[in-house]
Amino acid sequence: MHVLLWSFEVPSEQRSEFERVYGPEGDWVRLFSRSPEYVGTQLLPDPERAGHYVTVDSWISREAFDAFKEQWKAEYDALDRACEKLTTTELSLGTFDA
Repeated sequence: MHVLLWSFEVPSEQRSEFERVYGPEGDWVRLFSRSPEYVGTQLLPDPERAGHYVTVDSWISREAFDAFKEQWKAEYDALDRACEKLTTTELSLGTFDA
């Protein structure tokens, strides 16, 4: 399994929309679900720091994720641009193989 971790800082006025878009039935999950090799996403809020979240995106392999990004590049990039207004910070924590 291949896992991508992202950290986000979200202003209070954007948290509801951020949780909708990045949550278990949100826009990212709907996009990723176009691939049968997508495993799932977890949205983890930090209980000690309001507005800090981590997402965990799981794929069967790095190649599966890379192929998905290539096939759905326009949609991925458009959604990524649309989501920029929801966060003050977005940081990749890395990609990992389990």
